[in-house]
Amino acid sequence: MCNLYSITTNQAAISALFRVVNQYVGNLAPMPGVFPDYMAPIVRNGAEGRELATARWGMPSSSKALMDATKKRAEKLQAKGKVVDFKELLRMEPDGGTTNIRNVKSKHWAPWLGVENRCVVPFNSFSEFNKAEGGDVWFALDETRPLACFAGIWTNWTSVRKVKEGETTNEPLRVPHDRTER
Repeated sequence: MCNLYSITTNQAAISALFRVVNQYVGNLAPMPGVFPDYMAPIVRNGAEGRELATARWGMPSSSKALMDATKKRAEKLQAKGKVVDFKELLRMEPDGGTTNIRNVKSKHWAPWLGVENRCVVPFNSFSEFNKAEGGDVWFALDETRPLACFAGIWTNWTSVRKVKEGETTNEPLRVPHDRTER
């Protein structure tokens, strides 16, 4: 899986292709570069049918990854002679999330593999970094870059993405109002 894709198709085309019944995206501007931690559209199952929503790209990191990162940070702070409250340091450890889920047999992913957490991620093209080619190499279904999708999973979660921001909750944005298209 890549760490960069584009979605330049409008929400009407996304809604038509995926038979969306509820839209919670407001205006969906073209996004020529979607990177990890960016908000972007997903199509998921809702109580009334398929929903078009936006979600932040990334799932919670494993407890092992967070523990390892916290230990490393604690060691650096202790080397500077600072007193460390490890429990608080762990609670506030930045979690940029995991963007590529390669091993669905890992127990870490089990809570989110059910139908209720499945989604599709619309895209028009994606890139893979290729050092030999001098950077990103873009791929699409054909030259016209038609709408396609990745399989994905989503969840609401609270974490520290950036230390200066503190805890934030990653949840798909819902923008229902009287003018929401249905």
